[in-house]
Amino acid sequence: MFSILIPTLNNLNYLKICINSIKKNSLLNNEIIVHVSEGTDDTINYLNKNSIKYSFTEYNSGICEGLNKAKKLSSKNYVLYAHDDFYFCPEWDFILKKEIDNIGHNNFYLSGTMMHEGQIKCDYGDNYESFNEIEFLNNYKKYNYFDFQGSTWAPSVVHKDLWDRVGGLSEEFFPGSGSDPDFNMKLWNKGVRIFKGLNDFKVYHFGSKVLRNYKKKNITNLKKGHGSKSGKIFLLKWGISIKFFKKYYLKSNLEYKEPLKNPKKNILYFFDLIKCKFNYLYLLLFYKKYGKIK
Repeated sequence: MFSILIPTLNNLNYLKICINSIKKNSLLNNEIIVHVSEGTDDTINYLNKNSIKYSFTEYNSGICEGLNKAKKLSSKNYVLYAHDDFYFCPEWDFILKKEIDNIGHNNFYLSGTMMHEGQIKCDYGDNYESFNEIEFLNNYKKYNYFDFQGSTWAPSVVHKDLWDRVGGLSEEFFPGSGSDPDFNMKLWNKGVRIFKGLNDFKVYHFGSKVLRNYKKKNITNLKKGHGSKSGKIFLLKWGISIKFFKKYYLKSNLEYKEPLKNPKKNILYFFDLIKCKFNYLYLLLFYKKYGKIK
């Protein structure tokens, strides 16, 4: 059913928890594919011993290139992108299957609800050493959010054909921040209007350990932070900001009621659009001519 793609960078203790949760809490015939950047810890040995498929780069590929490489090894119909610091809750895959069956077509982008670090605040451990799995499993159903518009980004699911139609993730968003809204924009331009976060599809999130590692390893031009850089790349590529896209197109974090429609173009829309265009022109004049975004 699902090809679960997990990029990792010397983060084996969290990766083990993630993979074990998938094996323990899945009901369907899924596959796990890991992309290993650098692999200077024992990750590759662990994957080999457990017969888990993986792609590999000796360098820090970043999340986007890593996922694109892992996708080439996939064999299932649906592609699920996960961080290596997720714990998947029981029956997550059956919950997704029911939602996909109800939709009845493959033009959608579904994502999950993150617990601990995410929409639902709870504390069953801040790291792999303190995680209380038994207590968490006894209590996770007590916590609820709602089905929402937009996305939490990962964990996210699309059909393999839709992934291929938009060319996967855009690797200019190294090490990875900003690639999710960019992916959503590419889907929007292909006519996708179902961007739905599911309350019942839950993962426990230890707090972006994967992104922290990628940030530490990033070598180039992040003087103002990777978020700032990714925002500039997005603005130059699409002519609007990530914030504008989430507010007027995805309507992020509002309760889900129906597939999205084209944004209503009122005074606030045009006011915010003009601000985007001023920022866009500024970047063209003062950044793009230097060949790099810093």
